[in-house]
Amino acid sequence: MVSAANNFTGLILVAGGSYTEREVWIATALADHSPAQPNKKSGVLLEGLPSGQLILENSSLLSVERIAPGCFCCIGQIAMRVTFQRLLRLRLAHLYIAINDAQHLSSLKSIFSQAQYAQLVKCENEIIL
Repeated sequence: MVSAANNFTGLILVAGGSYTEREVWIATALADHSPAQPNKKSGVLLEGLPSGQLILENSSLLSVERIAPGCFCCIGQIAMRVTFQRLLRLRLAHLYIAINDAQHLSSLKSIFSQAQYAQLVKCENEIIL
């Protein structure tokens, strides 16, 4: 029997640092998750656009979405919600959301605790670089 907890997508919020630092942190965390869940797909939603080499790329086990710079909870809310909902349809094991400004973490957490999301995601960690 599958428990309801197994249906949640584990949400990891990453904030601060540079775009590259956030992407490297997520790549390292994904490598750490792989042995425990070898066939589970993860997702990444990044605020901003890379300035150089892509560290994270789409694969059969990873879905990567990048949204132009702009606060997810303020001016970028519609783009963030649409992309977030698209990623949730994939029934991911983990979803990493990386934002530029740590001051907006509480607003993001408030959005994800709303009834429509609370049944789908469980905030597992909050990382400030």
